[in-house]
Amino acid sequence: MFDRWTFSSHKFRIHSSQALKVIFLLVLISSDDQKLFSILESCKLSPNFRTAVTVHSKIIKHGYEMYPLLLSMLIKVYVACEKSSLARQLLTEICSFNSDVVSANLLIGSLMKIGEIDIAKKVFSALPARDVVTWNSMIGGYVKNGFFLEAMDMFKEMLGTKIEPDGFTFASIINACSRLGALDHGKWVHGLMIEKKIELNNILSSALVDMYSRCGRIEAAKSIFDAVQRTDVSIWNAMINGLAMHGLAVDAILIFSALERENISPDPLTFIGIITACSHCGFVEQGRKYFNLMRKKYSIQPQLEHYGAMVDLFARGGSLEEAYAMIKEMPIEPDVVIWRTLLSACRTHKNSKLGEVIVEKIKHLGSGDYVLLSNIYCSTKKWDNAETVRHTMNKKGIQKSIGKSWVELHGTIHRFKAGDRSHTETEAIYTVLEALIRRSRMEGYVSVRDLVLMDISEEEKEENLNYHSEKLALAFAILKSSPGTEILISKNLRTCLDCHGWIKIVSRVLHRVITVRDRIRFHRFGKGSCSCGDYW
Repeated sequence: MFDRWTFSSHKFRIHSSQALKVIFLLVLISSDDQKLFSILESCKLSPNFRTAVTVHSKIIKHGYEMYPLLLSMLIKVYVACEKSSLARQLLTEICSFNSDVVSANLLIGSLMKIGEIDIAKKVFSALPARDVVTWNSMIGGYVKNGFFLEAMDMFKEMLGTKIEPDGFTFASIINACSRLGALDHGKWVHGLMIEKKIELNNILSSALVDMYSRCGRIEAAKSIFDAVQRTDVSIWNAMINGLAMHGLAVDAILIFSALERENISPDPLTFIGIITACSHCGFVEQGRKYFNLMRKKYSIQPQLEHYGAMVDLFARGGSLEEAYAMIKEMPIEPDVVIWRTLLSACRTHKNSKLGEVIVEKIKHLGSGDYVLLSNIYCSTKKWDNAETVRHTMNKKGIQKSIGKSWVELHGTIHRFKAGDRSHTETEAIYTVLEALIRRSRMEGYVSVRDLVLMDISEEEKEENLNYHSEKLALAFAILKSSPGTEILISKNLRTCLDCHGWIKIVSRVLHRVITVRDRIRFHRFGKGSCSCGDYW
């Protein structure tokens, strides 16, 4: 631990004669700890260096020198107070300790848990020795914080050391492949796991089923599900959720029936999966049946996610008033996600009146809410209302969420934004895209322009739609792949009506299977139709 911290003339000097310890990480957070954090948070919002120094001294006095939450906030406060040299000095001292690897692993894990990734990375880089837990803490931390590519890079770095990955390592990296939709990477990791004779357990089996499902290979997911032991409900949940994502509600219902026959007790996640599967296929009555079954047969009380799934079920089916009634009757306070689910359905079914009511219910509007409401007005030709929403967005500085898509080719993930021209092969990509658009027009494609903000010309509206991120990703994949090769694209937002209709035509013209995984579900295009049956 630090022996002494000397504060003088708003500067401090650290004296350390023994290794830093992190035993305090195992101690429950006390009220003193919480008070110090609250004061530091105030100092960050309204920079107050003198108070920050006083709090820093109290941190030492109370023995909280290695509490990650306090240290990371203290660094931010010094930066806010324009004392970057002190922030760097504190960070350097944290990273330069020579304690045992167990303590270091605890510190890295705690930093990752609170999202302090950069500090965790610096601590990791400064360590003179690492074990498998050290690597797992970093890789797992990256995955939990959404840094999937960084997790992949660190996994590859780990393979270059003498430390062998274990089941925990593979569970994390398989999850990263799942979230990226990186099939080639996922297959490589799966093969490596077999090569290293990593024994399958419930966690790894579930992870593999989930990975192949999310990477568009539902048949491979089924094969794994059929081959492994299925004594744990998590494996059943992974299969049901995978089928739900692919819009295979009938298959999901069959799996649920098999689960019951094998006397596996479903848990709350099972019912979220099966209701979602019903929702994606318009099986309203079946979804209602499972919601009631959950309560009556299995005594599982619905949580927020279950109500959200039911609202989605009703809303997608066009029963907007029933969805709204369920929200009002919920014994739990609805969150913004549930309101947005219904708002999105109002856009689909062009119900601007209910859409206005929902917007009023959402206290903290995000950009998606304004865009949804604007789209509702545009689709119902209420241009003045849409213009008012647009002015509100501009006044508040709210930008429309940028569509992002990515495609994996030959082991590399290529990412695109709407209107992106940053790729090294931009000219060739746009040449292919424009040729596809010309060809699709000859086949009957007409742009769906209603959902583009109205303060631009019709020609500009069409150009705006032409360069959506999934179109750019598709053009690149066509440019770089052999004729007839199946293409898998992932997208961060729900795919729009225009892109959905356009890709259907492209799949017929090129005789290609094109799978798009958007924020909601999978769309498998082939021969001019989509697996969703235009219901999503």
